[in-house]
Amino acid sequence: MINTGTSDDAQASVTVCKFGGSSLASAAQLRKVRDIVESDPSRRIIVPSAPGRRSPSDTKVTDLLYLCHHASSVGADFTAPFGQVVERFVDIERELGLLPSIADRFEDFRRELTAGVSADYAASRGEYFSGVLLAAFLEAEFIDPVDCVHIGSHGVVEASTWDALGARLATGARRYVMPGFYGRDATGAVRTFSRGGSDVSGAIAARAAGAALYENWTDVSGMLMADPRVVDNPRPMAEVTYAEIRELSYMGASVLHDEAMAPVREVGIPIVIRNTNAPADPGTRIVAELSPEIIQSTQIAGIAGKTSFAMITIGKNLMNREVGFVYRLLGVLEHNGIPFEHCPSSIDSVSVIVESRWLEGRVEEVLDEIRRTLEPDDLDYVAAIALIAIVGEEMARTPGIASKVFSALAGAGVNVRLINQGASELNIIVGVSPDDYALAVRAVYDAFVK
Repeated sequence: MINTGTSDDAQASVTVCKFGGSSLASAAQLRKVRDIVESDPSRRIIVPSAPGRRSPSDTKVTDLLYLCHHASSVGADFTAPFGQVVERFVDIERELGLLPSIADRFEDFRRELTAGVSADYAASRGEYFSGVLLAAFLEAEFIDPVDCVHIGSHGVVEASTWDALGARLATGARRYVMPGFYGRDATGAVRTFSRGGSDVSGAIAARAAGAALYENWTDVSGMLMADPRVVDNPRPMAEVTYAEIRELSYMGASVLHDEAMAPVREVGIPIVIRNTNAPADPGTRIVAELSPEIIQSTQIAGIAGKTSFAMITIGKNLMNREVGFVYRLLGVLEHNGIPFEHCPSSIDSVSVIVESRWLEGRVEEVLDEIRRTLEPDDLDYVAAIALIAIVGEEMARTPGIASKVFSALAGAGVNVRLINQGASELNIIVGVSPDDYALAVRAVYDAFVK
């Protein structure tokens, strides 16, 4: 149970809404945000990103702020990028009919930049000013995360945040706005999160408030079962588990990062991915366990993959009797600073799959060390191999999944180079030639969905 200082009934009624940059790119988008928030009284905690691009030619606000910081740090003029940022916010403020105040706040920020601030502080101002505007527009109470979100030395939220932020969110105001992306370090200085920062902040707010739901509002109506660049009009996922999302994310699916799910996953708060531009769409729910109707309607959650792998295969007679063989193989990788992804094996052979980028410019060096260390009978290197993951919680309890996968690939004329399945039976991973990647994904998708 999270100690937030609020009653169970109050906690159960709270929904936290994080809005991404595309949802806050213009005054028109902020009006959509207000309509969404006001349509449900439980949406009491709002976490905004910095304004996103209005068009492909726009430069991200955060990128402009980093540019301002760099220019200031070397004594260069940052007037041009700074002016672009100010213009974005002033235009939004004016179009929303808010009392003009943001320009004065930016003048204070300009003086801070000139005097010298950290890169984290400069970058965080996009979310900060976005939160200031949104709080004024929603007539909500503004919470600066620097006061109550504690980030440790490794960039991970500290446990002290739950009490500090929970108490701040329990002061009785009707609605709160807390900017995403940043908090404070042990010295009180602004510290940003590294990846998916505002998503992380939304999850932190949901956990600290003991929320019933965390809504992540973006520009897509949930998650899709396959990459739409590969499969035409893939089916949306109605519901998916945290574990399934982790597998799909690892294999390249564009979903929430692990760090953005961890705070709510640990306490079982569901997440819903929603579309600000189509708020009636149900989106995708991310939950601890699938509902019975979802279990009955689908055999797999989704398909994801990447074409950026390489494979080293070592063959040696009686390898299975040679104590420490795989240990020494992985030791070669460790010595060269190379993480491995998978390690399928048989009695007399073992393969390691790594991201190709780790071997760039040093393939022969690594292979030579493997030869010296292990004295293999055979050593084979495949420079490019694509991995495809077929993911689903129910796969372990559904007969015929593997048969359907390999029948689909055989029917499409795709040669399978490797097969790997984890002990949890949450996924089946197949390796194919990168040239066959799109064909293979479409074949497997059609086997399960069409």
